[in-house]
Amino acid sequence: MAARPPPARAGRPRVAAPLTRHDRAAARSDGFAGMAGPPAPPYAGRMTDSEIHDRISGLVDEEHELRRRVESGELAPEEEQARLSQLEVTLDQCWDLLRQRRARRTAGQDPDDAQARPPVEVEGYRQ
Repeated sequence: MAARPPPARAGRPRVAAPLTRHDRAAARSDGFAGMAGPPAPPYAGRMTDSEIHDRISGLVDEEHELRRRVESGELAPEEEQARLSQLEVTLDQCWDLLRQRRARRTAGQDPDDAQARPPVEVEGYRQ
């Protein structure tokens, strides 16, 4: 007999398992337009799925640019690591927000009611 998943917590839709770094890497080739400027929190106002995907693409583009700058000597590795840590947290929040929106949509609920979870919660997911 297969084990049943625990019931969803009240007020929160059940969401799919968190995406791995490999899943995020796959987004790099999705062809989304990049965004300039420093990353904004994924919860800065309501965002559509497309806007969240654009945000993810912009963050991944920034990650690539950071690595290029380190390789060319324009940026110290310590600065890169600090910024990469920030990018990773924001990427995790964006992916989590997308999962929440999809889960709400599947459950017949309004995806716009999904909210970004705090970094401490998103970073606590097992991958």
